[in-house]
Amino acid sequence: MFKAFKEFAFRGNVIDLAVGVILGAAFSGIIKSLVDSVFMPLIGIIIGGIDVKGLSVMVGNAELQYGQFLQASIEFLLIAFALFIFVKGITSFRKKEEIIEEEAVPTTEEKLLTEIRDALIHQNESSTKN
Repeated sequence: MFKAFKEFAFRGNVIDLAVGVILGAAFSGIIKSLVDSVFMPLIGIIIGGIDVKGLSVMVGNAELQYGQFLQASIEFLLIAFALFIFVKGITSFRKKEEIIEEEAVPTTEEKLLTEIRDALIHQNESSTKN
């Protein structure tokens, strides 16, 4: 039973997932800070200093605080956009690394084709000299 648990708990996918969750939580704090400290003040300046979070309307005896919903929606969109830009940058960086790795190491097929090309060139040079 312990052996089965050990195999489950320390499988590569489980550890990768745990690392992803921890990094995701830490990254969430960074993105939230970016949105709260940079983006939302800029949006406040653009819309004339209106505090969206404080917007509300009275309906009978109930106060509908739709500003908090707007604030949360704007924050969600900004967080999604920031994550999109971040993931797009990481993906672009990985593609560049893959291209560099592919260029650096020729495949077996490329090696064989190069040898054939060189043999044909050598054969062609030999026959034109005669």
